[in-house]
Amino acid sequence: MKIKAALTAILAICIFTAGYPQVPYKARLDQFFDRLAEKNKAMGGLVIAQNGDIVYSRSIGYSHINGTEKRPLTASTRYRIGSVTKMFTATLIFQLIEEGKLKPDDKLDRFFPQIPNAGKITIEQILAHRSGIHEVTEDQNFKSRRFMVTTKDEMLGFIASTTPDFEPGTKYNYSSAGYFVLGCIIEKITGKTYAEALKKRISDKIGLKDTYLGIGKIDPAKNESYSYKYGRDWEQQPETNMSILFGSGAMVSTTADMAKFIKALFDLKLVSQASLKQITQKELGIATFKYNGKTLYGHTGGIDGFGAWLVYLPEEKLALSYATNGKVYSVGDMIDGIFNIYWNKSFTIPAFNSMLISPEILDKYTGVYAVPGAPVKFTVTRDGDKLFVQMNGKTAIPLEATADNRFKIESAGIEVMFDADKKQMIIIRDGRERVLTKEQ
Repeated sequence: MKIKAALTAILAICIFTAGYPQVPYKARLDQFFDRLAEKNKAMGGLVIAQNGDIVYSRSIGYSHINGTEKRPLTASTRYRIGSVTKMFTATLIFQLIEEGKLKPDDKLDRFFPQIPNAGKITIEQILAHRSGIHEVTEDQNFKSRRFMVTTKDEMLGFIASTTPDFEPGTKYNYSSAGYFVLGCIIEKITGKTYAEALKKRISDKIGLKDTYLGIGKIDPAKNESYSYKYGRDWEQQPETNMSILFGSGAMVSTTADMAKFIKALFDLKLVSQASLKQITQKELGIATFKYNGKTLYGHTGGIDGFGAWLVYLPEEKLALSYATNGKVYSVGDMIDGIFNIYWNKSFTIPAFNSMLISPEILDKYTGVYAVPGAPVKFTVTRDGDKLFVQMNGKTAIPLEATADNRFKIESAGIEVMFDADKKQMIIIRDGRERVLTKEQ
């Protein structure tokens, strides 16, 4: 009888847990995040939710660093989530389509005829980044406005002054400017500000208490986090003025709220099945990701030192939400590691141990490097057993040694090589080399 009872209990446990990751993944994720924190490779928060229930939550690092005063990140910390905003903007647009106030094939000239090709550009093309609206974020005029309050009319005027990247519908090119325009269309149709429409149509509807359009400066009193870059220590980064981002990237949220949003989207609490099919199949404000043979839907975001990553796996009702306010270790590599651990795949937690190079060798590489005739200069210095590189007075970034003359900048996917005899520094990124010569 005892043996029979024991077998029955074991069978019950097996049935109950079948198809779900076992508890050990939590310990492995804790080990992974402990290592990231110990080695100053990341600051941020992670939420994994299944069927709407949070099964794992972890935060490492600080939301506010002021000398020795450090405020730890928590599950309720609010982050700027960058282009994850585009998922919310697309959702609002589809709500208006369902209400008959807008059509996917409506032309942009219905709202903003001053934008080049407005008579040819459709709403769907803007959603799909196939409008040809110039991506202004890399333009010098945009960068000069980055920290200034910019009105919608000023930004629309700036967009209207640019030359289209291509004829509408002929190519794909990511355009945050297009989503700025969509935010303005939402305001025109609803008669409300984007912030009001977001609150009424999404946040209040599904109970998002910590999700809103960012306005003004970061406010620690509202549990909003600053962003940081790691050099010799974590250094606070300047704040892009949210007015220039608007419907393309100005939202603030928590990891829990982001997970709740994407679950509600796929549970059809925000749009219809027909709309969701359009959104996912045509990638309208959403992207497709492949992991371990599984197809997930979501979006990534980044602004200043912030980053965000939000995805959903419909067949497992699995949501993963990650937000960071300090990136060193590649976010892509981190997500790979998180999924491999969660799905019990092979993954070795990185040791993050650099090679130790003698100060005598490192000193051969210090100095100022430049390309003749170019204004950009890179200053290489040594502090103890580490080299740091600094571009035109910006944050000094540590170089991680992989060989006597080879180093890497982990956060940017950059390799750096030195040739002391030729007085050269070679920067390698995406297989392309840039050779700089030592000036002093």
